[in-house]
Amino acid sequence: MIHSMTAFARAQAQGPWGSAACELKSVNHRYLELRVHLPDTLSELEQSMHEYLRQHIKRGKLECYFRIQPVNTADAPLQVDLALAKRLIEANKAISQFLPGSVAINSMDILQYPGVIQNGEGSQEGVHKELMHLLEAAVKDLLATRQREGEELKNIFLQRLEGLQAELIKAKERLPVILQHQRERILKHFSDAQVEMDKQRLEQEMVMFSQKIDVTEEIERIETHIAEVRRVLKQGGLIGRRLDFLMQELNREANTLGAKSVDVDTTRASLEMKVLIEQLREQMQNVE
Repeated sequence: MIHSMTAFARAQAQGPWGSAACELKSVNHRYLELRVHLPDTLSELEQSMHEYLRQHIKRGKLECYFRIQPVNTADAPLQVDLALAKRLIEANKAISQFLPGSVAINSMDILQYPGVIQNGEGSQEGVHKELMHLLEAAVKDLLATRQREGEELKNIFLQRLEGLQAELIKAKERLPVILQHQRERILKHFSDAQVEMDKQRLEQEMVMFSQKIDVTEEIERIETHIAEVRRVLKQGGLIGRRLDFLMQELNREANTLGAKSVDVDTTRASLEMKVLIEQLREQMQNVE
């Protein structure tokens, strides 16, 4: 299966500590870029969340937002993390030894430090676990969305490849007709000039012309690239960069085909192929 890099997911949770929502927004990007937005009191969770996201998402620009609404504790007694407060006091004492004349911190300074006063019920550890579960639920939803959109993209790719194959067939079928027209043109030129043309000379002219417009190699390469794109799509997985490379190769061969064209229909087929390749390339920028 293939996955799109563009998706959105949202998960919510509620507990004694209040309610929270996790939103994930993913867009296409050449590499993996993660940004996790957390309240200051939960900053210690950021590293764990980054590691979890890297395990499940391999490519794309991902924005992760957490919105926390604590329970209303206007009438409830404040809960103080005494262990954290004690560590702050000890740290202040250690630093004061290197700062002569420093002012000792008071109780209000300690209470203002993030995490000392805990709103709501339950331990910080319990809240952290709830938020990690919330992230897991949001990631699961995001991956499901990326997979669904990836399957839609795959159908679009296959349709464009069919169109590309059809234009290629037109170019192949046109080559014998072009050669025949050129032979007739040469014969008419000498007939109008009332000059008898040597058959050997005619064959030499036709050989040179055939070599000039020969696009057999380009057509074979385009067919090979189309077959490889189909194989990669069937294989699935992390295929975005490989598909991007194949699009570059297809576009290069289509340009050469157009440059060698001496026929309106062949030129038109080449242009149609380039349009289809560009459409494929634009859509493939979203593939993981």
